[in-house]
Amino acid sequence: MYTSYFGFKESPFNLTPDPRYLFLSPHHREALDHLLYGINERKGFIAITGGIGTGKTTLCRALLEQLDKSTKSALVFNSFINEKELLEIINQEFGINLDQEVQTKKQHIDRLNQYLLETFSGGGNAVLLIDEAQNLSGTVLEQIRMLSNLETEKEKLIQIVLVGQSELKELLASASLRQLNERIMVRYELRPLAHKDIQGYVEHRLVVAGGRGNLRFTKGAFKAIYSYSQGNPRRINAVCDRALLIAYTKETYTISKGMVGSAIREIRGDIAAERGIKGWPWKKAASSITLFLLLIIVAGFAGWSFREHILGFFSDNQKMAAETTKDAQSMALTTKKPAATIFLDEKTSLAGLFNLYNDKTKKDRNYVNEQNVGMISFYLKPKHFLRFKKPFRLLLTHISVSESPNSFSVGTDSNLISSARYLLIRKVVADGVIAVDADGKEREVPRDFFKNYGEQKVTWVYPYEGKRVDLIKGMRTPTVLRVQKALKKLGYLLELSGVYDNATFRCVTKFQNYFGLSPDGIVGPRTRAFLYQVSD
Repeated sequence: MYTSYFGFKESPFNLTPDPRYLFLSPHHREALDHLLYGINERKGFIAITGGIGTGKTTLCRALLEQLDKSTKSALVFNSFINEKELLEIINQEFGINLDQEVQTKKQHIDRLNQYLLETFSGGGNAVLLIDEAQNLSGTVLEQIRMLSNLETEKEKLIQIVLVGQSELKELLASASLRQLNERIMVRYELRPLAHKDIQGYVEHRLVVAGGRGNLRFTKGAFKAIYSYSQGNPRRINAVCDRALLIAYTKETYTISKGMVGSAIREIRGDIAAERGIKGWPWKKAASSITLFLLLIIVAGFAGWSFREHILGFFSDNQKMAAETTKDAQSMALTTKKPAATIFLDEKTSLAGLFNLYNDKTKKDRNYVNEQNVGMISFYLKPKHFLRFKKPFRLLLTHISVSESPNSFSVGTDSNLISSARYLLIRKVVADGVIAVDADGKEREVPRDFFKNYGEQKVTWVYPYEGKRVDLIKGMRTPTVLRVQKALKKLGYLLELSGVYDNATFRCVTKFQNYFGLSPDGIVGPRTRAFLYQVSD
């Protein structure tokens, strides 16, 4: 309903396990690393557990996309099955051709073993991934343990991943499954998102859904979301989806703390609140009202008895307050100084941009070996430059006094407005940006200020290596590894190999497409400049 209003291509908070929406929090990244390690190192059994709605199924889907073509996979998502049904599903998932003669469990296992040996001899690997494994019966789990016996003298032919809720740990710890539990070599408990990851999670889903950057959540909204969800992704999705619907009905692009509270009450049904009102005994209400009236009567008699002292006290206080107010007003008139303009001219903004770059470089030395500095300008929409992590300068195409937020002063001189059209932005924050005014002081500019602007000319400074070699597919250099690390921190799923492989090429082209660069998959000066600007 609200997708077209906000400009989304699809609903950003669907509960379906779409791997595109996987937000790699530190916990999810570690879980994915454990999975890839266990599979690539042929560890046999891997167990991933976590609470309901923590993103286990989405993580499984993302894992399957990470596997290379030489790794064959089978996914079992229906865990209420018997041993024979399990073998049938596994063979079907691996694409093993079964004729009518294959009926018994032994025949299914023989065909599977033959397939695994052929895959192994061809240099491949095989992964069996079972979701909701806490629902498996003891006999089925024992059958799965027997599958791990399909191995050579040195290597496991099949890697089995058990994914389930926290009850899976208790199930595996039972005495009857001790042999299976001892074979699990890699384990990870997937935990909910931390408070600091809530904003990144929400904004990541908005971007994937095709958001235009015109929708924002306030700090209070994020706090309310975490307080309700405790970092559980499924709960976050539910409350955010309802909050967007409320914002749509109110025709606003800002999700406030109050809207999130309303969404939470709608989800819960506000049962507690209704009980608090309807279940209040009338006897207690009547006695409380009686006590309140009695206190008013007593206070009235006391006030009448001491009326002269009370009136004298207030009279003296009023005189003192009047004198204090007069002194404060006179002091304010003598010391008040007009605020400096936040809009800068070409020379001032450019000098300030380099100063901010130097200050930023001193604080974090991510590019300590790169001594060369370049400057780039690009026409970008607010949804793009409001994702930047480093200082930049913004040339606004039109400025008028009436459009300026109340939080800063433009001045009334029309000549000043026409010449000073640059915003020098030190950093982007949740509610907007922190700009630097003509006096060098920081000023807050809300996100709403940019919602009426289209593409604007954005300029920033970035470091680069002296050689300035473009990165292309097939290259193996430390710079490729640096690019891979930057992309992975941004949520792109790829392996940190230092090799510019197909996966890296696809991630680079996606990144280029998003920022309006030529999607050629070549990491040249512009692509590096953007990677630097959006990386922490």
